[in-house]
Amino acid sequence: MLVYNTLTNKKEEFKPINPPNVSMYVCGPTIYDYFHIGNGRTFVMSDIIRRYLIFKGYNVKFVMNLTDVDDKIIRKANEEGVSTNELTSRYEKAFMTDIKRFKMKPADVYPKATEHMHEIEDIIEKLENKGIAYNVDGNVFYDVGKFNGYGKLSGKKTDDLELGARVEINDEKKNPLDFSVWKKSKEGEPYWESKWGNGRPGWHIECSAMSMKHLGETIDIHAGGNDLIFPHHENEIAQSEAATGRQFANYWMHFGFLNIDKQKMSKSLGNFFTARDILDQFPAEALRLLFVQSHYRSPLNFSKELIESAQKGSDKLNNLVRLLLKEIDKKEGKLVNYDFNRQYKLFAEAMDDDFNTSQAAAVIFDFTREVNKIIVENDNINSKFYEEAIKFLKDTANDVLGIIDFVQLENEAPNLDEGWILDEIEARLQAKAEKNWKLADEIRNSLFEKGIILEDSKSGTTYKKK
Repeated sequence: MLVYNTLTNKKEEFKPINPPNVSMYVCGPTIYDYFHIGNGRTFVMSDIIRRYLIFKGYNVKFVMNLTDVDDKIIRKANEEGVSTNELTSRYEKAFMTDIKRFKMKPADVYPKATEHMHEIEDIIEKLENKGIAYNVDGNVFYDVGKFNGYGKLSGKKTDDLELGARVEINDEKKNPLDFSVWKKSKEGEPYWESKWGNGRPGWHIECSAMSMKHLGETIDIHAGGNDLIFPHHENEIAQSEAATGRQFANYWMHFGFLNIDKQKMSKSLGNFFTARDILDQFPAEALRLLFVQSHYRSPLNFSKELIESAQKGSDKLNNLVRLLLKEIDKKEGKLVNYDFNRQYKLFAEAMDDDFNTSQAAAVIFDFTREVNKIIVENDNINSKFYEEAIKFLKDTANDVLGIIDFVQLENEAPNLDEGWILDEIEARLQAKAEKNWKLADEIRNSLFEKGIILEDSKSGTTYKKK
């Protein structure tokens, strides 16, 4: 099994530290807003990598952090006139709701920065004792010049980094590239007591502390979006390896950017979409299918046409599953000679090549066409064929890629009464009029789980069946 390692810029054979156990850390969200569709791609693809490792027989401990103390959090809490705890609690709940809608397996641990202050301070103290971190009136900085390997992940050379280009300018620093590991508290900001005075941790040190706390000083896989390579992951390596004297992570995996209609997503361009915006319009399986049809390291273009095309592909898979479930009870009939093992082999070959999900999805769609053809050309097929076909789709498309939801298909009610649907829509409209947003969301989600997608517009609310 080959994995592309950003640290070495090449594919390498995957060799866990302690097989069959695998430790995997993924940089999660800063919980001050709903996560956007680009973050959604990172979270879904890391979920698929974890699922495939489980498929291969590994025991994966999967950790995704939640950043709950940060400049952005403080700024937004002040704008809204609420405490940082109230703000992060709200968006932590929203995050958990949205990843569940995205059909992601829950992480084994969701550590939060505020719960790891002891571990954070311990690392900073080690760095200070080694002369790698220095205190300036309560602000503690990491001395980049003391770490010879700085830049080995991003390929950047310290001499080439321009002053102020991507680093904070601060007269207290010995070097403009030095970064904060502990920030002296300002008036009105949350703070924690420490030997350096009241303050809070820098962003980078939080992930080092949480990763080492839950997975050990050296981990198998560290993953995140391409935008985190520098400075975040570069700084994680510098502070972690300087503190422990050991390699921080053996494999670094990074996910490509997501563009909207071939443009960078930004609020100023009006093309900024949260994951829940899109999940309100399309089922998670269609979104996941769109994601897997591009390699995780490649840029991905997101457009209405592409997601609608993915929806049609998802419909084809779902229609086959419905047919298989309908026919599975036929015990009599002729046996069909079909090589299911070959399909498993093709799927594994694709995924073993640096998690090539686009090729793996192609295997599943080729399988779908072949099975449909067999069913059309044979009037009476033994149930064993249907059982094997269902098992293959469950093992691959459901359990690994998450582009089919068997539980939903097995429990769906295809003949929902239209009058009942319209009554539910009316109840939701009434709830919205009364500003009972929780009830309105519950009605929408309940309909969605039954295969009904609501579409709101200025002229009213309509629905369509998945």
